Amino acid sequence: MIRLLLALVAALAAPAAAQTNLTAPLPPVLPWKGASEHLAVPASDPWVTPSESTGFATTPTYAQTRAYIQRLVAASPLLSIEVFGRSAQGRELYAVRAAKPGRHPKPVLLAQAGIHSGEIDGKDAGLMLLRDIALRGKEGLLDNADLLFVPIFNVDGHERASAFNRPNQRGPLFQGWRTTAQNLNLNRDYLKTDTPEMRAMISLLRKHRPALYLDLHVTDGTDYQYDITFMFPGWEGRYAHSKAIGRWLDRRYRPAVTRALARAGHIPGPYVDAIDGRDPAKGIRLAADQPRYSTGYADLARIPSVLVETHSLKPYRQRVLGTYVLVEESLRLVAREGRAIAAAIAADRASRPRTEVLTWKAAPKLIATIPNFKGVAYDRYLSAASGGNEIRWLGRPVTQRMPVWGEVPDEVATLPAAWWVPATKPEVIARLALHGIEYETAQQWRTVTVDMVRLVDAKTRSPDEGHVPLAVGGFVHSPRRESYPPGSVRVPSAQPLGLLAAAMLEPESRDSLLAWNFFPEILQRTEYIEGYAIAPLADRMLAADPKLRAEFESKLRSDPKFAASPDARLGWFYERTPYYDQRFLLYPVGRELQPAR
Repeated sequence: MIRLLLALVAALAAPAAAQTNLTAPLPPVLPWKGASEHLAVPASDPWVTPSESTGFATTPTYAQTRAYIQRLVAASPLLSIEVFGRSAQGRELYAVRAAKPGRHPKPVLLAQAGIHSGEIDGKDAGLMLLRDIALRGKEGLLDNADLLFVPIFNVDGHERASAFNRPNQRGPLFQGWRTTAQNLNLNRDYLKTDTPEMRAMISLLRKHRPALYLDLHVTDGTDYQYDITFMFPGWEGRYAHSKAIGRWLDRRYRPAVTRALARAGHIPGPYVDAIDGRDPAKGIRLAADQPRYSTGYADLARIPSVLVETHSLKPYRQRVLGTYVLVEESLRLVAREGRAIAAAIAADRASRPRTEVLTWKAAPKLIATIPNFKGVAYDRYLSAASGGNEIRWLGRPVTQRMPVWGEVPDEVATLPAAWWVPATKPEVIARLALHGIEYETAQQWRTVTVDMVRLVDAKTRSPDEGHVPLAVGGFVHSPRRESYPPGSVRVPSAQPLGLLAAAMLEPESRDSLLAWNFFPEILQRTEYIEGYAIAPLADRMLAADPKLRAEFESKLRSDPKFAASPDARLGWFYERTPYYDQRFLLYPVGRELQPAR
């Protein structure tokens, strides 16, 4: 069967490969045989999963996956299907719930596969685990916990399968596409929620309030011995906004899962993000996650979450089995430590921090060194194509000292008592509601004193994730008396999701709705003044105000382009008159300041 599949792929690929020689050579495979091999059943087993039936050469289509799950559900009262949304192309988004009757509510493990649908190891691992829970004696895993498994999150991208989608990945033969049918990356959409898929996922998270949320991926970049890596906010005490959750993940989850994977013959390690793919010796990066990502979002939403990344250069079989072990051990841990997890979540939801780190910058020195990093030997060669030295992995395990670079806080905000969002921004208010952020809706006009921000040197950047984001040179804060119409909302910061609200609404936040350019109207100036009116007025202003004259002459000396432009010079004066549009570049979300203590 496997030989037939390989022959089919070769036949399909031959025309393209023959014309363009696009077969991507991969580094040598490191030999592996682990105890987790016993998890796979033979092709003759009546409940063999579609991937197992081909020796892990392939992964099933959306329809084949659903058909197998429906067989399992029909055979076991422990399993049910929950449809939680539809994709942009209309495919159902669904989760499989594995639960035993008994004490309720039980803590829930939500494991999500295929947010990047070419990285699909989690789907095939999950099908195997569901089979073994339902039919092969592992129902005890559900005694004190429930499993909610999303086999394919990016369902439209999953069906855009090809043998040429992920050249850096060793199997399966046909892999899905990274982005959705709208060409959007779901793992950039958690905070802004542009896609129907992400809006559905946020609703699923709010409905089930998981004790643990696993986001299952495959990573590439460099070669190393680790076959499964993972990361979370709070790793070694760093970056977590949800401090209690971060401590539980670091002190309880990390050692338990690491031991389980090692016992099963896998090589677990921290997520590897190389500083320079051409020079691994420069080290790896351990950075704070932004709320566009699953773990960054969940940290602010008070949800324990783990990013799981198997290594793309390892065989598909090895990666799937490692993922199985990790998900199974995670389910055991949720069952065993449900009360401790609930206490950590409650502690973080009850906390009311007065400040939040909005942006991070590179740390000036190393934050750690891994003394026994499990690397792979390499050399370099001169590439005729690139004209430079390229790396060549040699398939030989080595141990090395690996420097770890991190980040330190950059922009730190003192949170206001509340944010005021005007009724003129219903799309912003709708996103607050979707995330479950608490707010009060004004029933009549409200005039309040707020801190507001005017943008300095605001420019649009290159298109990114369906938006044309903003680059802002500066933010000028000043108090204003602002009137908000009925339908406007007041968002208090003293609430369980106050930090999530800050990430969305604080103007300096790197992933704020302002940064994503949800307020493009403020970039447009709609009233003007003609030269015949502003020129004589500007001359009078110069004659009457020596301080203004000095400022103008300094500008002329420092900016030749400005000095040579009559329109720019007159515009400079116009900005300093009462005729100028006072709402130009004014961010309309007001910050109601904390009362003085």
